[in-house]
Amino acid sequence: MKRILAWAGAAAFASLASAAATGSAVAAPTCENGTIPVGAVATITGIVNFSDAPNGAKAVFDALNAEGGIEGCKITYTIADDKGDPAVAAQAARDLIDNKGVVALAGSASLLDCAVNAGTYVRRGVMSVQGLGVDPLCFNAPSVAPVNVGPYTLTTAMGYFADTVLESEKLCAFFLIIGGTEEAYQEAIANYEKLSGKKIGFVDLTLPAQGDLTPYLIKSRDAGCDAVVTNAIEPSIVQWVNTADAQKIEGIDWLFLAPGYTEALAKALADTEQPIYIGTEWEPYTEASEANANWDAVMTEAGLPKTAFSQGGYLSANVLIDVIKGIDGAVTRESVTEALKTMEPISHPIAGSPYVFGDAPAHAPMQATKVMQLIDGEWVLKTQDWLVLPQQN
Repeated sequence: MKRILAWAGAAAFASLASAAATGSAVAAPTCENGTIPVGAVATITGIVNFSDAPNGAKAVFDALNAEGGIEGCKITYTIADDKGDPAVAAQAARDLIDNKGVVALAGSASLLDCAVNAGTYVRRGVMSVQGLGVDPLCFNAPSVAPVNVGPYTLTTAMGYFADTVLESEKLCAFFLIIGGTEEAYQEAIANYEKLSGKKIGFVDLTLPAQGDLTPYLIKSRDAGCDAVVTNAIEPSIVQWVNTADAQKIEGIDWLFLAPGYTEALAKALADTEQPIYIGTEWEPYTEASEANANWDAVMTEAGLPKTAFSQGGYLSANVLIDVIKGIDGAVTRESVTEALKTMEPISHPIAGSPYVFGDAPAHAPMQATKVMQLIDGEWVLKTQDWLVLPQQN
């Protein structure tokens, strides 16, 4: 278990060393009844299953509890399934807040939690260290700060990659628009244009969830695009690449977002020679790197699959643990909220940006990706170093 809690232990040691150097007292969190209630709202049943994220968080909390908790306080963790239903999501949040008495949320991963509940979290003073931010409000609410880069920042990052690494001269974009995501994707492209100083070739917002993709690829070819970024998800990516092969399209780099980074997709497209690049949210989970060592140990100990989603849950749980360890006194909803709002940035090996919640109307702390290239059915690391988006004024 010592290896499993290596990162949290290092953070605690740093706090002790700092306190010793200054002569100040070490923070001593306390809790009523020996427990600290934490929760998550996740889409588990329905059209998608994001359970790897809250399960990854639970594995971290279980390991912590096995070591005695935080100053004897153990985490009680409740995962609520919103079933992809707005009414169920709203009820799930109310139950966690009113009945379970959670001090904060960690590891949430939902299609609609932020859109439905961000306002409730603000009104009730509950902060969510989101394990996987999906909808735009996850990155545009004072009560939520995801540990993942997210599809909108990642769109900008992949455009930046095309410009700086692939030396693209004409990037084009296709987006599937679900709910209120159009403005977020438009802003992502505008940010790419600011960073690159280049105008996007075109932005097509009519990409279908299913159906014939041939007209979209022909449009890319005929417009002279040398790179295309799209938010197509795994089944559509396979269809997209197969269509490119069928149409014998050459000379275009295909850029996809994190949902396409799966071993199943790599196997499905093992025979293609199309240049395929996908941006990651965290240290690539298929890499046996030192950065992934602790996460790997936690998932192995818990018997959980090693996926990118579990990295998000793992990271969000570790962030919350580190923040709670810095509280001097009772760990309550109010003290955790204050600690998150006033926290110093936290760096972690699996993330390319320091994480900070802070006190702001919107939060998108993660601004870095590593890019994988698909070669002969295997994911190969294209960018050894983190590709970090420059700060914009």
